[in-house]
Amino acid sequence: MNKHTTKKNMTEPVKRDPNIIQITRNEYESIEKVEAEISISTTTLNAITARSFSKIMGVTDITETISVMQEKASKVNAGDLTELEATLTAQSVTLDTMFNELARRAVLNMGEHLSATETYMRLALKAQSQCARTIEVLAAMKNPPIVYAKQANIAHGNQQVNNATNRSNTHTPAHAEKIINQPNNLLEVNHGGKEMDGRTAQTTIPEDKAMATVAAQ
Repeated sequence: MNKHTTKKNMTEPVKRDPNIIQITRNEYESIEKVEAEISISTTTLNAITARSFSKIMGVTDITETISVMQEKASKVNAGDLTELEATLTAQSVTLDTMFNELARRAVLNMGEHLSATETYMRLALKAQSQCARTIEVLAAMKNPPIVYAKQANIAHGNQQVNNATNRSNTHTPAHAEKIINQPNNLLEVNHGGKEMDGRTAQTTIPEDKAMATVAAQ
């Protein structure tokens, strides 16, 4: 062997199965619990569905697909809606393209194949309607509507509230009920022409002997 020859340990990375979910857990969690959480997680289920429909890049790794889905959800939870806005913008362009292509096909069949013309026009208008709806949602995300809430003004004491709307140069007078605070007066009850007079001493009502004494606790 040539003494100038050196050996290089070339270790190729082991390729993992893209259809098997790689599970990472800590020592305090059981494998059964982690598997249950992953199997019913909304990000996992939607990642699997998206992976089934998306074949542009071939078969993608299921573990990485779930990781990407979780990252997208985390951005939205943190208040970052830039990717969602980009999605709606791209979809509105796609829907507009679909509308124009379907409308073009309707024109090509017009006059000869009325049934095909009607079908293409109906699909074109559906694409146009969805495009308009997507644009409305996108506009609402960019410029949220302002909500005005009526607030009740509740306070102690007498108040006069003017809820009339001044629609002209003249002031509309406020109509408020007159509230009078009366002092607490003694009740006056007429029994046979006699009234209860709070200014004179009244006869003391005798105690009930059965209720007079209360044992000390």
